[in-house]
Amino acid sequence: MQTSHIWRQFHLYGKKIVLSCLIVTVLGGTAIGQKQRWVEKNNPNYDDRKLTYGFLIGLHTTAYKIRYSDAFVTPQFDTLFSVEPGSNAGFSLGFIVNYKLGDFFDLRLTPKVAFYEHSLTYKYTDDQAPYEERVETTMVEFPLLLKYKSERRGNIRMYMIGGVKPAIEASGKKKEENVTNSLEVTGGNLSLDFGFGFDLYYPLFKFSPEIRFSKGLVDILDNKVNPLGQPLDRISTNTISVYFLFQ
Repeated sequence: MQTSHIWRQFHLYGKKIVLSCLIVTVLGGTAIGQKQRWVEKNNPNYDDRKLTYGFLIGLHTTAYKIRYSDAFVTPQFDTLFSVEPGSNAGFSLGFIVNYKLGDFFDLRLTPKVAFYEHSLTYKYTDDQAPYEERVETTMVEFPLLLKYKSERRGNIRMYMIGGVKPAIEASGKKKEENVTNSLEVTGGNLSLDFGFGFDLYYPLFKFSPEIRFSKGLVDILDNKVNPLGQPLDRISTNTISVYFLFQ
């Protein structure tokens, strides 16, 4: 299908894109901070607002983290050598609602829609070819984050951010369950998010490149009795994201 082809092409370049964004964000923010320490401030009263809004665009690379079940070492799976997660790229779009708690703290809600693709490769000891299982999900996420800001220097300030991210699959719970030929995951997730970024002030808006790490806290493996789920006891998610926020 054409959609699957696009995802696979995005996967080939996704890691390089995210890595490049990470380098540009860190080096660019540091250089701008050194140059703008004594320049005239853009929009100097921006941080006096209690409530601000905006939107974000995100690029991410994500992978499953697995734990084997006791069944993995039984004769039933004696030809299964390993189950290996793969890293895959995706993107997200969302809104920003930011509430000022004090001079150095903000409370931020960033509801967004995120498009994920995860993969697991089942490798065998006999002549059977490796089997790759792909799971595509569209998640509606509601990150609730606490933001700690440094002092503003010119038109830049650095910040750290952290919080929790509940998520639910946009399509809802699938109708067909206990499928024997596919990996089944739950329709919800809960993650711990933490990261850092830079607020760059311009005359009409604020732009913030941000790096965020997300670690899944719950087990999302749904069907543990079919051939693909039985060797596994737990699946969680690990994601690295680069966000571009406009406020």
